[in-house]
Formats: sequence, C-alpha cells, structure tokens
Amino acid sequence: MSESGFAVHIVDDEEALRDALAFLFASRGIATRLWPLGEEFLAAWPQPDCGCIILDVRMEGMSGPQVLDALLQAEGSSAALPPVIFLTGHADVPLAVQSLKSGAFDFLEKPFNDNQIVDLALRAMELHQSRALESDTRSAIAARVATLSAREVEVMDLILQGQLNKQIADVLGIAVRTVEVHRARVLQKTGARNSVELAQMNARLR
Repeated sequence: MSESGFAVHIVDDEEALRDALAFLFASRGIATRLWPLGEEFLAAWPQPDCGCIILDVRMEGMSGPQVLDALLQAEGSSAALPPVIFLTGHADVPLAVQSLKSGAFDFLEKPFNDNQIVDLALRAMELHQSRALESDTRSAIAARVATLSAREVEVMDLILQGQLNKQIADVLGIAVRTVEVHRARVLQKTGARNSVELAQMNARLR
C-alpha cells in the first residue's frame, strides 16, 4: 500500500503492460492492484483502497468505456468514483474523448512517457482526495446548521446580510438582548468564531 493508503487499480488485458505499470508505480512508492478483465474488476467492486483506475480502452470482453459506464451506474455519478484514466491507441482517441464527457479524468495515448502516467495518476488522486475532503467538510457544516432553530436561522440569515444586532431586533420585532442570545447560539452550534467565519461556512454550502 502506498503512503496515502490508496492503490492504483490497473485494468488491462495485456499482462506485460500490467506488470510494467506495476513496476513503474512501485518505483515511485505507489501500490497497484492488477486486473486482466473489466468483468473481474467490476465483480470485485467496490474497492476501498482504490485511489485511481487506469483502464485500457480496448480489452477482451468489456471495453474500458463499458466498464466506466457500469461504474457510473453502480455509483450514481462520476463524483462518487475514483478518477479514471484511459489508455488508448491512436484510433481510439475519439472514443477516449467521449469518455471524458462521461466523467473520466483524462486519457493517455500509447506509447506514453513513464513519468507522465505516474504524475497524472498522482495528480488525479490528489484532486480526488481534496474534493472528498471538501465534500466531508460541507456535510459537517450542513449537519451543524441543521441543528439551528427556525428563529436562529432567521437571525443567521440577517447576520449574513451584514445586519447589526439592533437592526436584526427591529426586523424580527424582538429585544436586542434576545438577538444577542440567538447570535451566540448560532455561533456556538455552527462552530464559527465570528460572523466572518459564519459567512465563509455559508459560502462553502453553495
């Protein structure tokens, strides 16, 4: 396993290419798992350690794009999938380009540079992990906001509009002291230290 805890899953029916890629990634400290057929890979899906998928466009049995379609159907969207990189011959470039529109991360035309494919896989995994972290952060913020009462949500919305306590009190028809209490609860429940952090959190939910 690589330091990140993720492995690159290589799906290709050419044993020599699978082995060469495994050796190449190992030389950079990246773990791999090898699959000779798309059907075998799909039968074992999901794979918790999968940080990136390298798919050959043309294989025995299911093609690379067919495997991607099956993964998209299983997961519901490309956002839920690890990044997919296609390996393609010159004649298959249009098909690979179409796969990008379906949610693939990128494709490499054979023959490719050794460092190029490793660097591309690393970049794909880093981007995927950062997006996953951002998604987790948004979910955590949304969960905290969901604990606010209806009145606290009203106060929060007015805080986000830049209203001062007295202005909020006038809009809602409540005492300034009551606004102060609600403001304190909004900050406490959301985990924001001040209105600026509250605005930053709100922006991440959009």
